Amino acid sequence: MSTYETVTVPPTGKHTSTIIFFHGLGESGSIWSELLTNLRKPNTKIICPSAPKIPLTLNKGFSMPAWFDVSTLNEDAPENESEILRAVDNVHALLDEELAKTRLPPKKLLLGGFSQGGALALYAALTYHRPLAGLIILSCWIPLHRTFPDAATNNTNIPIFQCHGTEDPVIPYVWGTRTSEIIKEFATKSQFTSYEGLLHRTNEKELADVKTFIHKILT
Repeated sequence: MSTYETVTVPPTGKHTSTIIFFHGLGESGSIWSELLTNLRKPNTKIICPSAPKIPLTLNKGFSMPAWFDVSTLNEDAPENESEILRAVDNVHALLDEELAKTRLPPKKLLLGGFSQGGALALYAALTYHRPLAGLIILSCWIPLHRTFPDAATNNTNIPIFQCHGTEDPVIPYVWGTRTSEIIKEFATKSQFTSYEGLLHRTNEKELADVKTFIHKILT
């Protein structure tokens, strides 16, 4: 059973698909639930979990909402594998609960996230035992990257839409491109889109592209 609190936006029509999206460090599910509500189809439910507050090494040990502990945000940083895998287990439990509750086919679940939430969604999708509709990852990195491609046990043939700003000061653009290179070693439908001048945030162009992807995948 997942331990995450969630913000859920019901569909306005007959429920035929669900988007589960994970926010970035220090955020909450309400931020992305509002954005995604404007991008979805009427028959799509939105579920945006909120991370618990945990002591964060990156934040000098002070507590803030985070999916798992991080010390620095670069390619060579040491990673807390046990915390990452615990968070991934929670995501898998959330997916299982949604499928059991709604009886939807797993191919009608779209997973996504921003920043640390994108990193979590990426690893969770590639290790989930059922085939998903697709994956949206914004301004993020691939966690435990040295374990790939072996760690990618499933969902390597689903559409993956990865976006990154060229001026991102938090997750450097080069880390985004390196993540894309790693993904493309084993994923067959991965797309990397750059946004010139974009910092560690989203913008109207990116959101428009995300909307196009959602409407294409969740037909």
